Amino acid sequence: MSPVLVTGGSGYLATHLIARLLRDGRDVRTTVRSRSRADSVRAAVRRGGADDTRLEFVEADLMSDDGWKTAVDGCAEIHHVASPIPAVQPEDPDELIVPAREGTLRVLRAARDAGARRVVLTSSFAAIGYTPKPDADYTEDDWTDPDTPGLAPYPRSKAIAERAAWDLMRDAATELVVVNPTAIFGPTLTTDLRSSTQLIKSILDGSIDVLPRARFGVVDVRDVADLHVRAMTNRTAAGHRFLAVSNDPATSFLELSHLLHEHLSVPTPTEEAPGPDLPRPTIHNTRARTMLGWNPRPLETTILETARSLRDLDLL
Repeated sequence: MSPVLVTGGSGYLATHLIARLLRDGRDVRTTVRSRSRADSVRAAVRRGGADDTRLEFVEADLMSDDGWKTAVDGCAEIHHVASPIPAVQPEDPDELIVPAREGTLRVLRAARDAGARRVVLTSSFAAIGYTPKPDADYTEDDWTDPDTPGLAPYPRSKAIAERAAWDLMRDAATELVVVNPTAIFGPTLTTDLRSSTQLIKSILDGSIDVLPRARFGVVDVRDVADLHVRAMTNRTAAGHRFLAVSNDPATSFLELSHLLHEHLSVPTPTEEAPGPDLPRPTIHNTRARTMLGWNPRPLETTILETARSLRDLDLL
C-alpha cells in the first residue's frame, strides 16, 4: 500500500492525524518546512500512541515549489492540513490570503499531476459561516462571501482558498473532499501551542482577565483527524464538504471558563469583553454523521482533556 501524505506535519491537527494513520498501520510521509522539526514531530506522534518508525519527512514550504514533487510521489492519498493561522489578524490581508490560496493550489496541482486518487483538504467553518444570516443556521451549502463588510483577513483567506481549490479540481481525475472544522480544541501532542490551546492555557494560568466575546462551535482535534480518515476512505465522499462540529450547541469563551472552573476547581476569568449580545449559531454536522458515520466527542470532554494535556506536558 502506498504511503499517505500529510502536509504540515508539525501542526496541532497534523500530529494527531499522523498518529492515527500510523496506529492504523499506514506508512506516512509528512512535510515540514525544516527537517529540524522532525524530532519534535516524532515525539508528538509517540505521545499519540503511535510507532514512528513508518514515518518519513520531506522538506517543503507552501510558498515554494521545491520539494512538493518529491512529497507527493507515489502517494495515492493526500491530506492537505497545512495552512497559516495567525496569532493576530495582519493589517495587510494578503499576508494571509496569498499563502492560503497559493499554498493550497500548489499542493493540489502537485497531487493532480502525480495522479493521486484523492485529496482531503482542511478548510474551516470560516469559509462557511462568517457572512451573517438572519437565522444564524449553517450547513455545507453556505459560503462566506469574501466581500462581506468588515470581514477579517483570516475568514476571507479561508473562503478564497477553498473556492480556488474547488475551481482547480473541478475537472481533475484526482478527487477532492473538504473538511470544515469549527474551533478546534482537544489534547495537544506538541508543546508548540496553537491559538485554541494557548487560550485554554491563558484561562487556566491567569494571564487573561477578560475573555473575548464570541459564539462558536467546538470540535475535538481527534475527531477532525477521524473525519479526515473517513473522508479519505468513503467512496461517496468525493466532491463533498463536511462540517466538523460537536453535537453540543455553540458556546462562548466565558462558558468554557465556567466549565474549567467547575471541574478543575481553579480560578478562571468571569468577565466577557463588552459589546452587543451575539447570535449563537446553529451549525449542522448531519452530512458527516449520516454519510460517514462520524460521531464526535462531547464538548465537555474535549475542553477538560485539553486542560489535562497541558498539565501533563508541564505547560501550566
